[in-house]
Amino acid sequence: MASSKNRLPIVSGVGLGAAFLMANSSIGPGFLTQTTVFTQQLMASFGFVILVSFLLDVGAQLNTWRILTVSELRAQDISNRLLPGLGYLIAALVVMGGFSFNIGNIAGCGLGLNVLTGVSFQTGAIISCVAALLLFWIREMGKMLDNFTRIAGTAKILLTLIIAISSHPPVLQALHRTFVPETLSAQAIVTIVGGTVGGYITFSGAHRLIDAGIKGKENISAINRSAISGIFISGLMRFILFFAVLGVLSHGAVLDHDNPPASVFRFAAGEFGFRIFGVVLWGAAISSVIGAGYTSVSFLKTLHPAIAKYERASISIFIIISTLVFLLVGKPRQLLLLAGMVNGLILPLALAVLLIACTRKKLMKGYQHPVWMQIAGWIVVVVMGWMGSVAILDWLKT
Repeated sequence: MASSKNRLPIVSGVGLGAAFLMANSSIGPGFLTQTTVFTQQLMASFGFVILVSFLLDVGAQLNTWRILTVSELRAQDISNRLLPGLGYLIAALVVMGGFSFNIGNIAGCGLGLNVLTGVSFQTGAIISCVAALLLFWIREMGKMLDNFTRIAGTAKILLTLIIAISSHPPVLQALHRTFVPETLSAQAIVTIVGGTVGGYITFSGAHRLIDAGIKGKENISAINRSAISGIFISGLMRFILFFAVLGVLSHGAVLDHDNPPASVFRFAAGEFGFRIFGVVLWGAAISSVIGAGYTSVSFLKTLHPAIAKYERASISIFIIISTLVFLLVGKPRQLLLLAGMVNGLILPLALAVLLIACTRKKLMKGYQHPVWMQIAGWIVVVVMGWMGSVAILDWLKT
């Protein structure tokens, strides 16, 4: 009896932490850039893109979290058991996608500190790299992930809400075009879904629950609540940022090509808004650095015992190499957009593997995955596979 009582608050706390880990991983510099760029292109019709991406997120996340946590296997492990060697391919694709995003995350850290303190982008990136390493090393990793991601996620939403209100967006028009769009863009949908649940982001929350021991059929309700919370948090933030961008554009703002999100915050609230942008960007970037590092290494640690034994060191190396690449390469604006599309292509492949795996009773320990969830998952696979191919071909033509 005592053990069951002790488990309830742990499930609740870790579940919320896992939701914020997933949401924070998706609300990074790429999130800010992608949402701003596509709102410029589609205006109020971008609301439809967010709605479609939200529905696709539900189909992808609920399936992924449920299948992995009930099987008690990480994505690479269940893939290898389904077909030997497949898990290595999935892990390689996810880690490459996470690494691409993390270069942009480090760049966002540098830009955020530049806005707040005036230090150079490079110095800001180095300071943020050290800060991320300290967060992983100074305390127990699981508690740090849960507490930091909750605080960072809540702060980002509240600060961006201030900007959205200040920009006086055409709310009724935005809501109307969310359901009756004037313009459609497959590239926007693929990039936004890729940035929200593509690549490593899809698995971040589920892997966190498995690491914390929140798994098995007995925890399905807690797992569902955690997944839905994560989807809701990231969707809420995207709509808030969309309203902020749409508001300033509808009032004639011309956004800076090199840093469009900063222009939104500055136009809406002047220098105060610009400082808020610095806080939001740094918070978004540093939490995404942590999420990308943790989840990418979680794909590697069961493939080789040395990585599991030296998990913190492996995460540190991942973050340090991302920082060094940024310092050598420079501005990653196009990289962020391309990474979103690439991660959008990883999603249908990885989800298809999980949907096949969930039909294997031995892997699922006798659990019967709901048919409606399987159908929803396959719809996501088909839609994202088709649109992802179209988006990549369109991008290659430009």
